[in-house]
Amino acid sequence: MPHTIVTETCEGVADCVDACPVACIHPGPGKNMKGTDWYWIDFTTCIDCGICLQVCPVEGAIVPEERPDLQKTP
Repeated sequence: MPHTIVTETCEGVADCVDACPVACIHPGPGKNMKGTDWYWIDFTTCIDCGICLQVCPVEGAIVPEERPDLQKTP
């Protein structure tokens, strides 16, 4: 099951982007409600490796399940 980046919690640090072995994490357009850049995970490409969870310094920004209700996608 793919992971999910919680749009309104993401702070745009992007450590996950560089760490992802399948390049399934993409920048979202504009800013989130916190006023920060945000990223989203392409559920069709994610291989559920968990590296994004390990490298993200923002607590609660990534959850280990597919939750389209928490992640905006362009």
